[in-house]
Amino acid sequence: MTSVRGTHRRKATMGADVATRAERRGELLHAMLRIRRFEERCVELYSAAKIRGFVHLYIGEEAVAVGVNEALTAEDAVVSTYREHGHALARGLPAEAIMAEMYGKATGCSGGRGGSMHLFDAGRHFYGGNAIVAGGLPLAAGLALADRMCGRSRVTCCFFGDGAFAEGEFHETANLAALWGLPLLFVCENNLYAMGTALQRHEAQTDLALRAASYGMAAWAVDGMDVEAVERAARRAAEGIRGGGGPYFLEMRTYRFRAHSMYDPDRYRDKAEVERWKARDPITRLADRMREDAEPVEDLLGETEHQVTEEIDAAVDGAERAPEEPVESLLQHVTSLRTEAT
Repeated sequence: MTSVRGTHRRKATMGADVATRAERRGELLHAMLRIRRFEERCVELYSAAKIRGFVHLYIGEEAVAVGVNEALTAEDAVVSTYREHGHALARGLPAEAIMAEMYGKATGCSGGRGGSMHLFDAGRHFYGGNAIVAGGLPLAAGLALADRMCGRSRVTCCFFGDGAFAEGEFHETANLAALWGLPLLFVCENNLYAMGTALQRHEAQTDLALRAASYGMAAWAVDGMDVEAVERAARRAAEGIRGGGGPYFLEMRTYRFRAHSMYDPDRYRDKAEVERWKARDPITRLADRMREDAEPVEDLLGETEHQVTEEIDAAVDGAERAPEEPVESLLQHVTSLRTEAT
């Protein structure tokens, strides 16, 4: 027979678990909203010619960046793509340093020289966005190999898209990573379009996880619009890598709500398709799940919106006031090969 005291103890434990779950979901919600509002402000600033060059927005894919980074430690390494604002924010780079970089200011995380596609922060082990499709994959393999040779217990996580999956760099890297058992986490953000080319138009086999598994590594597909599913999968993969299981591959099935870049007229996608994916918005889905579980989401959303707005306003203000790089320093960090005239 169950005692009254035992029943109260179980109820107290269940209550604590629910409170912990609500707090955890609140953190995930805050992280995704922070990325969403940052990106939306970038649209405004780009339209006002405050931000120049190419800008690739992450709107719609926030669950991937947030969920994966939650599974990593501060010592793990991250290599990204040209669509990396969300990765950088989730990794912990300050919004002000990122915004200043978008402005091309000296206080930016890359000194104002990288801009939108080349965010970098060695102190946080964020080894950059990369403007070359699949260009980050060999770099990630090098980091993972160095860690193994030096006896460091670290995971290197490399983000890339379905377009990069079609490049030789992916297949060369996957082969070596599996052959050498490298501590490398492949995170493929499959948003169904390589720039303007639909997945089924450039891949004969569209199950990318199945193809990755052919290299002898653990691989599976994940609902990339569900931040909790992403976090669970990433934790499982990271634990497997830390346990000596070699590389892991996660195919995050996600979708970008905006065009490939700010220059892209986005005429290659059916509007109905976009709306179907927007109905699976990762932020809305998490908030709805919290409502279903009677978790206090409404006040949390209001407070989060206020905090995020203040942070982004401060980041923009800081970028506006930040200095340009001095002309006399323009040749620093520039390497050239000079040959004597014959």
